[in-house]
Amino acid sequence: MELVKEFDRQGNWLFKYRGTLPLVILGMGLAVYAYMVWQHAQVSDLPYTSTEYQFLCLAVGLFGQLIRILTVGFTPKNTSGRNTEEQVADTLNTSGIYSVVRHPLYVGNFFMFLGVAMLTANTWFIVAFVLAYWLYYERIMYTEEQFIEGKFGDNFRAWAGVTPAIIPYFGQWKNPNLEFSLKKVLRQEKNGFAALFILFFIFDAVGEYILYGEITFRNRHWLILGVAGAVLYLILKVLKNNTKVLSVEGR
Repeated sequence: MELVKEFDRQGNWLFKYRGTLPLVILGMGLAVYAYMVWQHAQVSDLPYTSTEYQFLCLAVGLFGQLIRILTVGFTPKNTSGRNTEEQVADTLNTSGIYSVVRHPLYVGNFFMFLGVAMLTANTWFIVAFVLAYWLYYERIMYTEEQFIEGKFGDNFRAWAGVTPAIIPYFGQWKNPNLEFSLKKVLRQEKNGFAALFILFFIFDAVGEYILYGEITFRNRHWLILGVAGAVLYLILKVLKNNTKVLSVEGR
C-alpha cells in the first residue's frame, strides 16, 4: 500500500477513536506513577511529589483547556466538534486562533495530556508521551487536512500555506469573525474540564494508598476539585440533554 494511502487509512481509524485511545496512554501513566510512588515508599514515607509540582502540572493541563476554550468559543456550528463517526466542516475557520495555527484543538489536547503525564515525574515516560502524541495526532491531522482540502480547495491551500500546523505564529493574528459563546464552551468542553480534575484526584488517591496503605484524602484540595468537576459535568450534561439553556443558534 502506498505510504500516502496508509497514512490516510490510519488517520481515519485514529480519528474515529481519537477520544478513547488516549485513555490507554493515561492508564499507562497511572501505572508508571503507581510504580514510582511504590519505589519512593521503600525509602521514604513522604509524598512522591510536592504540592507545588502537582499544581504546576495542573496549570499545564488548564493551559491546554484554555486553548480549547478559545478555539471552541469562537467557532460556528459543525466545526471543532466531538463527532467521531465522520468528519464535518461546513466552513473553513481562518480567523481567531485558527489564523495563527491550523490545529489549535490538538495543541490544547497536548498540553492537557502533558499535564497529566507530568504527574509521573518520570522523564522517560514524559518523553515517550510526547513522541507517541506526535505520531498519533500527525496521522489524524493529515487525514483531516485531506478532507478539508477536498472540500475547500484553493481557500484551504492558501490558508495552510501561511499558517503553521501546530506551532502558532502570532504575527498574523486576525480577530475572530464571531463573538465568544460561553454556552457552546460549556456544552462541548464539559468532558475535558471535568476529566482533568478527576484524573488529578485519581492519581492522588492511588499515590496515597500506595504510600500509606489507606485513603483518607490527606490532600483535600484534589478531593474538592474532583467532586466539583464531576458535579459540574453532571449539571451541564442534564442541561444539554433536557433543556435548551446551552443552545445557541448557529453555534
